[in-house]
Amino acid sequence: MRFKIILTIVVLSFGLVAGGYLAVANSIPSIAELKKYQVTSGAKIYADDDSLIGEFKVEKGIFVPIDKIPANLKNAVIAVEDSRFWRHKGIDYIGIARALVKDILHASLKEGGSTITQQLAKIMFLSPEKTIKRKVREAQLAVKLEKELTKKEILELYLNKVYFGHGAYGVEMASRTYFGKSVGQITLPEAAMLAGLVKAPATYSPYNDLVKAKERQEVVLARMEEEGYVKPSERKAAKTALISLSSLRASTETYNYFLEYVRQQLEQKYGVETVYKGGLRVYTTLNKNAQAHAQRALQDGLRDVDKRRGWRGPIGHKDDAKDSTGENRVSFSASAGDISTGVVLSIGPKEATVKARGITGKLMLGDALWASTVINRSTGRMNTIKSFRLTDILHRGDIIWVKFKALTGRAVTFSLEQEPEVEGALAAIEPETGFIRALVGGYSFTKAEFNRAVLAKRQPGSSFKPIIYAAALENNFTPASIINDAPVSYPGGPNGDWKPENYDHKYYGPTRLREALAYSRNVVTVKLIDAVGIDKVIAFARDIGIESDMPREFTIALGSISITPLEMAATYSTFANGGVRMKPIAIKYVTDFNGGVLESNEPEGVEAISPQTSFLITSMMEDVIRYGTGMRANIGRPAAGKTGTSNDYKDAWFVGYTPQLVGCVWVGFDDMRRSLGRGEVGGRAAAPIWASFMRSTLSGEPAADFPVPEGIVSLPIDPVTGLLSSNESSAVFEYFKEGTQPREYGTSAGRIEKAMPPADLD
Repeated sequence: MRFKIILTIVVLSFGLVAGGYLAVANSIPSIAELKKYQVTSGAKIYADDDSLIGEFKVEKGIFVPIDKIPANLKNAVIAVEDSRFWRHKGIDYIGIARALVKDILHASLKEGGSTITQQLAKIMFLSPEKTIKRKVREAQLAVKLEKELTKKEILELYLNKVYFGHGAYGVEMASRTYFGKSVGQITLPEAAMLAGLVKAPATYSPYNDLVKAKERQEVVLARMEEEGYVKPSERKAAKTALISLSSLRASTETYNYFLEYVRQQLEQKYGVETVYKGGLRVYTTLNKNAQAHAQRALQDGLRDVDKRRGWRGPIGHKDDAKDSTGENRVSFSASAGDISTGVVLSIGPKEATVKARGITGKLMLGDALWASTVINRSTGRMNTIKSFRLTDILHRGDIIWVKFKALTGRAVTFSLEQEPEVEGALAAIEPETGFIRALVGGYSFTKAEFNRAVLAKRQPGSSFKPIIYAAALENNFTPASIINDAPVSYPGGPNGDWKPENYDHKYYGPTRLREALAYSRNVVTVKLIDAVGIDKVIAFARDIGIESDMPREFTIALGSISITPLEMAATYSTFANGGVRMKPIAIKYVTDFNGGVLESNEPEGVEAISPQTSFLITSMMEDVIRYGTGMRANIGRPAAGKTGTSNDYKDAWFVGYTPQLVGCVWVGFDDMRRSLGRGEVGGRAAAPIWASFMRSTLSGEPAADFPVPEGIVSLPIDPVTGLLSSNESSAVFEYFKEGTQPREYGTSAGRIEKAMPPADLD
């Protein structure tokens, strides 16, 4: 009786297991297509100089045939990941048994025991979850793969698809990322380091932890010797050989925001299938030089803003911080300005020893003074440390961000850095053509793919004011027109009447429009929109490029609309292009796989405002930079622009241009409720970024003045009354459209002396 019961249980259990196995097997995807595996030709994207900057394709990485992959790398991966690869049929039962024992001992799925074939099955078809069902499907797929593909085909697919960390898929991309060269050129020690990454790329990355990376490399070399792939002498030489790692620069993602912008346009027009498999060739307007300068300027500027907010502390800690001799066998390509994580090896009040990228150097107190203001992570409150010392903020073993300040022989110095929480965007357009020359949508595409340059609609603050002043110039006002900067109120405010105020809560009396724009006077601007008429201002804004919603309220005088940086750059381009509005263009033309032209986008322009109005508003914005709120945007050549700051310092802007290029910079938090902090106005937070970008991008190009169109006259005027002046000592010259110049003479008697506002206004 007992025997029958046991037999019944065994039969039922076998049936359940077999049934479960068959049920899972029936859900396994077909592998037949892998036999026909071909690398599809995705859309190739080119910069304005016809150099390749990106590709949209189904397969990640760069495919390399198995015969082009060095034997050392193939052997290293097999030795450490699946030593019986050439002998098993997809499943290594000995390895599985060993893994199951460990799983039982740990009461969880801790040991994989997967073969290369199983890993390929997971990469190709399965999710990374660790469940019994997934492991069964993985094993079944591995068996099918072994039946339908050769070992060489399996290894080829695996080596081209496995992830090596830092965005590198496949051996070719990994070799370029870590060593700056093609996989066919790597050495044995380099192959061993790459093979060691497969198990845990983040853990064994030499950029993250050199000690663990070297230890893992030695494990791989030892396994290669055990398997007979290398001789003991070769292993010893490889273990002590110097490895030169490439600098893991942010430039690897320099074009990503622009590429994402282009990808969305292509998918909308041609569809996903054509973009990723159709072999398109896409020729864009991007200038690589401008894009590189834009990213560097934005990142540097955002770090500066973030550091003014205070020190948030180390990003981690290592209890066993030491100057490992093993690390000395790895060298990095580093140069002044590079930023990396580093470990504090020793610390004193005025000097710390830090190791970053395998290089040991000094961090001096003077290069960390900004961190004397400390942010409490739990409360967000700031505290300034008096008699500041490095020991107040750092300890041995702390992991911090540092910049390579100087590298002179063996003397290396660092400055203290931190990754910014604050975000930003930069858009640059060539005004004559509308070509988008640079587009950066945030501090780091890897950190956040959200493209703030084209998607983030934020309040522009006073950077909207030139639109109102230009509308006034189109309606018979002149730069010398006088408006009284005095208290005023309008009905309909949230708490009764709305009473606009200037940034400094002062009033300056009768003020010329030129002076009012230069110093960003709020009251004058509100009165000006009232005088011109809000409907005329809105219609004018539409004509020159504003497409976003605009409330029919006087508050738009202070920039209460929401707009993207790219749209703002396009609008200012109308001023820079003599009044001709150009359509922003990212894609010049697209060809199909055979070279046939699918689309061609030629510059399209329409005269939106008169050349005279364009010249006058440009001249007024030149003074914003010369002596107004935008003095930090002075780049040593003719340039015009305007600062902008929204309420409570939530958004900081600078939009400006030369005859050759328009640039718009926005700085703020993604959380629109957060403030940048008191004093972080457009002239301080955004203008220096714009200046750095423009200065670098235009370096080598001759400076050019803004052309004066016909129909403009220049006359001496009295600076107080805005009327003609016969007093040469007190007169200033002003531009007018012919027919709008004053006919009367004024006097400066009793002139009101106006205090110079600080340059940090909005």
